[in-house]
Amino acid sequence: MRERCDPSAFVAEHLKTVPPSGIRRFFDLVSEMDDVISLGVGEPDFITPWHIREACIHSIEHGVTAYTSNYGLLELREEISKLYSQKYRVDYNPESESLVTTGVSEALDIAIRAIVNPGDEVIVVQPSYVSYVPSVIFAGGVPVPVSTKMSNNFKITSEELEDAITDKTKAVIINYPNNPTGAVMDKDSLESIADVIVEHDLMMISDEVYDCLTYNGTHTCFASLEGMRDRTILLNGFSKSHAMTGFRMGYALAAPEIIDSMMLIHQYSMLCAPITAQIGAIEALKNGEGEVQKMVREYDRRRHLIVGGLNKLGLECFEPKGAFYAFPSISSTGLTSGDFAEGLLNEQKVATVPGDVFGEAGVGFLRCSYAASREDIHTALDRMDEFVDGLKV
Repeated sequence: MRERCDPSAFVAEHLKTVPPSGIRRFFDLVSEMDDVISLGVGEPDFITPWHIREACIHSIEHGVTAYTSNYGLLELREEISKLYSQKYRVDYNPESESLVTTGVSEALDIAIRAIVNPGDEVIVVQPSYVSYVPSVIFAGGVPVPVSTKMSNNFKITSEELEDAITDKTKAVIINYPNNPTGAVMDKDSLESIADVIVEHDLMMISDEVYDCLTYNGTHTCFASLEGMRDRTILLNGFSKSHAMTGFRMGYALAAPEIIDSMMLIHQYSMLCAPITAQIGAIEALKNGEGEVQKMVREYDRRRHLIVGGLNKLGLECFEPKGAFYAFPSISSTGLTSGDFAEGLLNEQKVATVPGDVFGEAGVGFLRCSYAASREDIHTALDRMDEFVDGLKV
């Protein structure tokens, strides 16, 4: 009789150090419960605008179902390039400096793999989206977290960045407007970061998927800063801005050498993004600005509602200037982020995400998404009030 094997012995060692997504764990718990108000998963509660859905339906009805170029439909890349030229005054050649990906998550993954050699260090500004650190590890790199602080509005300073750089540093990953804090970086602050990038000859991976969701002032595109265009891999997509999460539509903009390297990985692993979703994205860029602004105005109303409500509960909350997340401190309760989130879910059926899943800088915080109706936010705040009051007994 042949000896039975142990399948776990075949799992790559570096994967054993990466925990499952803390966001997904709470999402799975919520899916098994009734009457839960979710402030957890960062997904717009708006339905994808009809004209975008209609464009996709029309394409299917007319049999437009083939593969596209590995780079994506040229018309879509032209619309993306036009957007950046008009909005941020930064020009990209749609044929050689643009790549359409299956969501921004794929764009992030292949951007890191395209530039990171085994042992290279990649600075990850935290709190950060949960996939940044694992993506660096998957590429054989070494993630170097740099924590931001609420006292500085969760902005990274040039001094903090400088202190983390070694002779092994290859790149920096930033995300502004930020998930999970809602922080933004003004142009002057980004300029000081750009000086450090140039001084140490680094590459910047700038995830700007929330650029449209900026409430005070205007978003500064990192690649638009002097000398940063060819030092930046710019990531963006349609999930947050146009409520197209399930379409899985993202893109990357960068110098031709970087895009070609990313495309090589994309070509062998994904081939191309779905043509139906690409057609929807073209329609979104051509005719979707009105719906985007309508959603942004509603998010802004919710932003004031939830931040004011959390502060009234005694949960000190930094005012987010972008994205659709509030990031209150729960340190006054004496509970850990995980205990608070689990207790709130089990006792009051309000789903949030513990801040520590976004890195050590998130310890003592809670991410609350306000991509939920105002009615749900009101109810969630009432339930959170009961939970916090119960802790005082």
